[in-house]
Amino acid sequence: MSTNTADFLTSIQNGYSFKGEFAKLGVGILNGEVIAGADVNIPLKTMNRHGLIAGATGTGKTKTLQVITELLSDNSVPVLVMDIKGDLSGLAAAGTAGSSILERAQKLNITYTPTAYTAELLTLSGNHQGVQLRATVTEFGPILLSKVLGLNDTQQGIVAMLFKYADEKQLPLIDLKDFKKLLQWATEGGKQELEREYGKLSTTSTGTILRKIVELEQQGAESFFGELSFDPEDLMRVDSNGKGIVSILRLMDLQDRPKLFSTFMLQMLAELYATCPEEGDLDKPKLVLFIDEAHLIFNEASKALLDQIETIIKLIRSKGIGIFFCTQNPMDVPAAVLGQLGMKVQHALRAFTANDRKTIKQTAANYPLSDFYDTEMLLTQVGIGEALVTLLNEKGIPTPLVHTMLLAPKSRMDVLQNSEVDAIISKSYLVKKYNQVIDSKSAYEILIEKMENATNTSDNENPSPKPAKEEPDTIEKMLDNSIVKSSLRTAANMLTRSLLGALGLNKTTKKTKSKSWF
Repeated sequence: MSTNTADFLTSIQNGYSFKGEFAKLGVGILNGEVIAGADVNIPLKTMNRHGLIAGATGTGKTKTLQVITELLSDNSVPVLVMDIKGDLSGLAAAGTAGSSILERAQKLNITYTPTAYTAELLTLSGNHQGVQLRATVTEFGPILLSKVLGLNDTQQGIVAMLFKYADEKQLPLIDLKDFKKLLQWATEGGKQELEREYGKLSTTSTGTILRKIVELEQQGAESFFGELSFDPEDLMRVDSNGKGIVSILRLMDLQDRPKLFSTFMLQMLAELYATCPEEGDLDKPKLVLFIDEAHLIFNEASKALLDQIETIIKLIRSKGIGIFFCTQNPMDVPAAVLGQLGMKVQHALRAFTANDRKTIKQTAANYPLSDFYDTEMLLTQVGIGEALVTLLNEKGIPTPLVHTMLLAPKSRMDVLQNSEVDAIISKSYLVKKYNQVIDSKSAYEILIEKMENATNTSDNENPSPKPAKEEPDTIEKMLDNSIVKSSLRTAANMLTRSLLGALGLNKTTKKTKSKSWF
C-alpha cells in the first residue's frame, strides 16, 4: 500500500471534483491523518443512483444519514427519512457547537453553523403526532396486495377477480373492512353471481386470503388503509428559503411490525413510480428517501416482494428519485438490490465471530481496489464519525475508495421535546389536510345493503310458516327417545314380575275339577 501523501491528494482531488453541483461530505484520511485539500464531495447529479450507509451499532450511521439529508436540503432537494429509533426528529432543531464539534470543523476546514431544517412530521400507525399517511385498497391494486399478503397464484387470481368485480359493480375498496366484506359476499350472497361470471371459487382459498388480511390487521394496517390518500407531491416541496423540506416519518413503534413497514414502503415506492413522470438524469434529484434499519424490509419479505422491490429500485431512478438504505450489515441487503446502489458509505464493522470475519471479507470485496488502504483490515479500524466512501461520478464511474472524516450534523443530534413537536404540528397545513376522518360510503356499506335486501326479498317470497310446535323440554326429549323407551319397558317388566312374585301370583295356576266333600 502506498503512503505517499502527494499521490493520495492527487487521487482524491481527481476522483472527487465535479463539473455540476456538489456538496462536501468530508475530508480524506491517510495514515490516520486528515489530509488538507483532500475534500470528499458528492455530486448531486448521481444522487438518484441510490446508496448504502452501513456499519456496526454506535459507529455513526444515523448521523451520516443526518448529514447527507442536510446537504441535500441545503441544495433544494426534498428528503423523506424513516425515523425508526426516534433520533432523526432532531433535524427540525438547531444543533449545539460543542468543543468536539468545533475541533472537527477545524480539521475539515469548514465553519460550523447550527441550523434547524424545515420539517414535516408524519405517522403511519397513528400512535405518534404528525400527518397521518393513508392509502386505499384500490390504490394498492390486486398485484401489489397479493405480493404483500404472500399469496400463491390461485389466491392471486381470486384477488384479481374480486378487484375486477368491485370495479364493474362500482364497489369502492377503501379500507380492509371493505375487502373483507367483499370476500364474505363472494362466499355467501354473491357466490352464484361470481361463479356464473368468473368460474368456481374455492372456499379454502378465500379463507386463506381472509386469514392473511387478519394477520396484516394485527400489525396495525387498519390505520394505514383508508382516506384521504397521501399525495406523493406533498413530499417534494421546498420552503420559503429554497431549502428542501425534510419529511420525517416516525416509525418508533414498528420495529416489531415489519409486515406493516414493508407494506408501506412498497406502496410508497410503487405510488412514486406510477405518478412521477420520466425525467432521465437531472442536475439533482426531485426526492431522496432514506430507509433506516433497512433489514426490517428485507428480513420478512417473501421472494415475490423482494422481486418487486428490486424492480422498482432499478426503474425509479429515471423518475429523479434516489433511495438510500441504512443498515448494520451490508449483507442484509439482497445482492440484486446491493448491485444497484451507486454510493456506499461504510462505517466500522466488528469481528467478534467467524461469521463476522466472513462478512468483513465479503464487504471488502464489494469495494473498488485501493492503492492506499488494506480495505479488509481498515473496516475494523474506522473510528466513530469516519467511514469508507465510494460513489459514482457524473459519468457513472466509481470514485476511488477513501477513508473519510465526515462532517458533523448542523441540526440537533437528539430527539425533539414534546413542546417542539406540538409547535411543528400546529404550523403544518398537511395535518389539517390529512388528519380529518373521512368515512365515505364504500363496498362495506353497499354490500351490507345488498345482503339485507336479499334477506327481505326471501322473506316476502316465502310466507311465514305455521307456528312450530313448542320445543319439547329435556325430559320430553328423553322420553321420546327409542332407546330410552325400550329401557323403560324392560325396567317396567322386571318391576312387574318382581311385584307379582312377592304376592305369590307369578306361577301359572292350573284349573282342577271341583271336588265334592259331601
